[in-house]
Amino acid sequence: MISGQPESPCAGARTGNVRPLLSELEHALVRLLATGEETSIDLRRLPLTAADEAELDEFLGRGEIRAMLDLMGPTEIHETRFAGIWRAIHHNVTGELLGKYLLVTYCPEILAAPVPDVERGIADLRDALASPASNAVLVAGE
Repeated sequence: MISGQPESPCAGARTGNVRPLLSELEHALVRLLATGEETSIDLRRLPLTAADEAELDEFLGRGEIRAMLDLMGPTEIHETRFAGIWRAIHHNVTGELLGKYLLVTYCPEILAAPVPDVERGIADLRDALASPASNAVLVAGE
């Protein structure tokens, strides 16, 4: 059963939709490289059975990068074995599945620090460096 969705009576059956989806991912990677256009595919909106999802997961595999975020519930983002193709799975605070996506991008936007956060980071770092406590920590670490 896909978390948050009822078990389909055909859950073990395959629809044949995985290969066309993989072809779409190939075209999306070509577009990304040629034009910079990113693609997001909402897997919950596609007619995929549990067997299809297992086949897709096995084919895409896992890459080297995995990020866990806590944004109004847990979110996992991981790179697939194909550079530029990422999987994002979002849950709410009670664990209910909110979204499952394939992202074709160099880096998922959710992982990038927004400009206001970086500006706040500069101010926070400057404040920390100016405090007497930071000098004690820095001297102790040498």
